[in-house]
Amino acid sequence: MTDIKIIAKNRKARFEYFILETFEAGISLKGSEIKSIRAGQVSLSEAYVRIEEDRQPWLLNAHIAPYDAASHFNHDPKRARRLLLHRKEIDKLFDEVRQKGVTVIPVKIYLKRGLAKIEIALAKGKKSYDKRQEIARRDVERELDRRARIK
Repeated sequence: MTDIKIIAKNRKARFEYFILETFEAGISLKGSEIKSIRAGQVSLSEAYVRIEEDRQPWLLNAHIAPYDAASHFNHDPKRARRLLLHRKEIDKLFDEVRQKGVTVIPVKIYLKRGLAKIEIALAKGKKSYDKRQEIARRDVERELDRRARIK
């Protein structure tokens, strides 16, 4: 297995959305951004992916903190970053997103063989009753685990 180091996860993604399919994408970064990512200074909590009409995918609203040692050559923390995918993957994402209720969200950022990669997912938003069912299911599992440990 290749050496993968997970840098940041979007923990709310699996709670807020049904994950339909995942893709691995590269990210077009500046030098100070990759240094901040390696330092673990990334947040995906408000990030999302938009596919423009010219079929270019962009990561928007992901916060990569400024790198202290870069001084005045630093980057804008929330700038739009181009995602690098194969054309067939982009076409599939573009076609799926045109359906009602389907979106593309970032799930995690990680380093793979020294390169920053992002896992993005086709997702469908959960309704509030779906979220309540998820919470109830986790509570039942937690209670069963407690009882199993006690015995």
